[in-house]
Amino acid sequence: MEFVSIRVISADVAGLAAFYAKVLGTPAQFANPEFAEVRTARGAIAIGSPRTVAMIAPGAVEPGTNRSVIVEFLVDDVDAVFAGVRDTVEVVAEPTTMPWGNRSLLVRDPDGNLVNFFTPVSPEAKAKFGR
Repeated sequence: MEFVSIRVISADVAGLAAFYAKVLGTPAQFANPEFAEVRTARGAIAIGSPRTVAMIAPGAVEPGTNRSVIVEFLVDDVDAVFAGVRDTVEVVAEPTTMPWGNRSLLVRDPDGNLVNFFTPVSPEAKAKFGR
């Protein structure tokens, strides 16, 4: 089995795709107006309208209501990411060094989903992520 993507259901596919394209520095690829992906080296953030799930399971999704999942990105310099996004997103927690050795920034994407950008800073965390 191989992890491929996490799909976020949004009422504004284009807007959410633009957010992830900007913060990840890679273009969004649209299959159609209902579905886009922003690919990374290890997987993708897929963004779909509620209609992409309703075709299979009507009523199974509700955009903009998640408070239990955090989308996480390993970045080279979390402080540089913070400098680039601080004026355009809701910052939940400014860069903070965590006890497990990652420096972490928490923001909310335009749909309110929690996003964590982190950089390993301790020797143990750097080793864990091959840095």
